[in-house]
Amino acid sequence: MARSLSSTIRLAGISALALGAAQPAFAQDASDAAAAQEPEAGLDTIIVTANRREENLQDVPVSAATLSADAVQAVFAAGAEVTALAGRVPGLYVESSNGRAAPKFYIRGLGNTDFDLAASQPVSVVMDDVVLENVSLKAFPIFDVERIEVLRGPQGTLFGRNTPAGIVKIDTVRPSDEFTFDAAASYGSYDSLSIDGGIGGPIVQDLVSFRASFLWQSRSDWVDNGYTGEENVLGGFDDLAARFQLLLTPTENISVLGSIQYRSLEGSSTLFRANILGPGNNDLNDNYDRDTVFYDAGGGNQANYEALIASMKAEIDLGGVTLTSITARATSEGSSRGDIDGGFGAAFLPEMGPGLIPFPADSQDSIDLTQFTQEIRLASDANQPFSWQIGGFYFESDFDVTTEGFDFPPPATVNHTNESWAVFGQANYQLTDSARITAGLRYTEDDKDFVVVSGGAPQPRSVSDERISWDLAAFLDVSDDASVYARVASGFRAPTIQGRDVAFFGAPSVATSEKIMSYEAGFKSEFAGRTVRLNGAVFYYTIDDPQFSAVGGSGNLIQLVNADKGRGYGFELDSAFQPVPELTITAGVSYNNTRIQDEDLLVGTCFQCTVTDETVVIGVDTRAYVDGNPFPQAPEWIGTFTARYAVPVGASGELFAYTDWTYQGATNFFLYESKEFNSDNQWEGGLRVGYARQDGSYEIAAFVRNITDADNVKGGIDFNNNTGFVNEPRIFGAAVRFSY
Repeated sequence: MARSLSSTIRLAGISALALGAAQPAFAQDASDAAAAQEPEAGLDTIIVTANRREENLQDVPVSAATLSADAVQAVFAAGAEVTALAGRVPGLYVESSNGRAAPKFYIRGLGNTDFDLAASQPVSVVMDDVVLENVSLKAFPIFDVERIEVLRGPQGTLFGRNTPAGIVKIDTVRPSDEFTFDAAASYGSYDSLSIDGGIGGPIVQDLVSFRASFLWQSRSDWVDNGYTGEENVLGGFDDLAARFQLLLTPTENISVLGSIQYRSLEGSSTLFRANILGPGNNDLNDNYDRDTVFYDAGGGNQANYEALIASMKAEIDLGGVTLTSITARATSEGSSRGDIDGGFGAAFLPEMGPGLIPFPADSQDSIDLTQFTQEIRLASDANQPFSWQIGGFYFESDFDVTTEGFDFPPPATVNHTNESWAVFGQANYQLTDSARITAGLRYTEDDKDFVVVSGGAPQPRSVSDERISWDLAAFLDVSDDASVYARVASGFRAPTIQGRDVAFFGAPSVATSEKIMSYEAGFKSEFAGRTVRLNGAVFYYTIDDPQFSAVGGSGNLIQLVNADKGRGYGFELDSAFQPVPELTITAGVSYNNTRIQDEDLLVGTCFQCTVTDETVVIGVDTRAYVDGNPFPQAPEWIGTFTARYAVPVGASGELFAYTDWTYQGATNFFLYESKEFNSDNQWEGGLRVGYARQDGSYEIAAFVRNITDADNVKGGIDFNNNTGFVNEPRIFGAAVRFSY
């Protein structure tokens, strides 16, 4: 039955692709270009696609924020990867214990700390309308982007399961009938190099156009191995990505956009550092040296990954109704290895360090994944008092994960398959000139299967669920400059199977679906001649059966658990100011208060840290009660600030200074609380100073990232010793950018 459904949907996707649809091209005319030579008062209009339509951010009844292409360029200039998005908008946090390979996303405090390559997350990443479900796909480099949208809160109606926390939506630059060329390059400390660019234009005017873009980021090894005495042997990487798009517009009403993307990563994985925390506090101690680690294993902490994503989006304008088909296939293959104990030797060996190393730990995880998705939507004209869209979605994935210890335990390979399908609809109705409502409904079925392929008994597991997600929103214009809205939404994260413990002679664990109900009210405003933008929202959500990953502990296991309940509340505030045409300031802040609600939930604890929760000994294991604890890796406060000031030079140039800062409040790393495995308030900022043409055609600048050279702890490993890992070092550099 499932295979029959799969075949049917695939055929439907192919048929819809043959139809295609109109995709308008936008060009700036000569008068616009001339006007751009001089600064003009007024903030730019921000376009978002939260409802699968292009809309003004100020007209969307959802808490959303964006990052522009210029902001992305500044943040990633020094070779940063996806985790650099952390804190760039209020409510968004990103971290990784797998280096550049498997990021973990959190919105409004809700995420998943599971570091395994089979991990499920409640934040979905969608790039060019293609969902990137697996963590290895979510690591795809960000380049040649038009914008990044962060949609906060459940997005289950239009985007499906596994979105109870929200969406990170990445839209890249598309082909057009206007020739364009963009290139940027930067070079900085540690031989940090970043080169990216794109070229595109018509092949056959008004019929065929293309865009080709690429990214190359690299850094030389810069970290010494204090154990072996080798200098500059870790910390480097080569990360290459490319994208090619072809747009066919055979008629005014038909378009077909094909895309293929490739990524190749070779470099160091996360650098774990033994016993750098405490004891009895979360301070970095004398064992910490940013430039040095002490490894006797790990094989150079290598990370090697390849990914390939192919997609085709077709649209046809049927006269008041648009048919859209999006078909995509993605593959990912690679591995990460690390000296997990972060040091050398062991307590039972002649030497060890830094600090106490009870036993050595060296492991590698690898993945071989294939994913297929098909979406078909039918949408009415959005400019009518009543508008609607309906659609269907199909998802299928199949991947092997292999865990290997060196030299114990032996390799174990497990297989995960997932098949899901959904039907959905959304309607918008303009009640009056100033009031409208939006309602959506989605039905989803999700099936997962698991089996041990090698290294142990088969231990098959199967889970399935079917759910209805819905949302209802009301939006009211209270004046020409301000609006208010209210939104109620439900969503769920599908049941999950985790089998990494098979490699350590344990059984797979299973978590049932988590179900969220979210309540949100907010306002959106622009005033003072559109020189001030102020948007805000308050929210409250409850979760039934929240899925958590009890990672690490003295047993070094990953156990999925369902708490009884969870809740979160807080607010987001986004603002932008242009007091004079030459100065633009953005500032934002979010507060997230999260709590686990389960009086009976017990989890394993660390090997040598100072646990502050109530504990109980079961057999030989110490377990902690986590009721009332915050969600792990959920900063209560996130703040962001940017400012750009430009001084005109001549008729067409300017000297500019741009600075960006993020603030991360106190953060607990694990389900249990301890004195060591948490972080205090953290700041990190950057500065970019240079000369630019006002039309955007040319820029040369000097920059610094992590300007204060802050040593910020981002996570830990607790099963062996008080291991931690930290943020990127300070990097000075220079950059140049061209646009034609």
